[in-house]
Parts: sequence; C-alpha cells; structure tokens
Amino acid sequence: MSTTKARDLRDMSDEQIRLVWKDAAEALFRLRLQAQTEKLAKPSEVRKHRRTIARCQTIIAERLKRAAAAAP
Repeated sequence: MSTTKARDLRDMSDEQIRLVWKDAAEALFRLRLQAQTEKLAKPSEVRKHRRTIARCQTIIAERLKRAAAAAP
C-alpha cells in the first residue's frame, strides 16, 4: 500500500476512508507479527501505516465535529 496523503483522503467518502484505515491496520498488524519473528525488510513501513491510520482517524473526527456543529 502506498502512502495516502491527507488531501487524497479528504477527497474520499467516509466509507473509502474506513477501508483505507482497515487495510493499514491489517498491514500494521502483519508487520508487527513479522517484526517479532524476523527482521523487517523495510522498518519504515510501520511508521507509514501508523501515520495513515492517524490521518484517517483525524479526518473522520473532523467530519463528525463539523457535522455536529452544523446540526443545531
């Protein structure tokens, strides 16, 4: 999975963002398991997936906050 930039995520629907989030979480889980059993070929992948997850969470939270503020 390539790095997903925040501007790319903002163009996606909530469902698409959740799919990216899920894929990144699964990849991170596999990398953590692999790190326990053997040396990682690309240790930087862990950071990339963590940041993707954080971006997804941030954008979803922003949208929820904006929706709550718009509805009186």
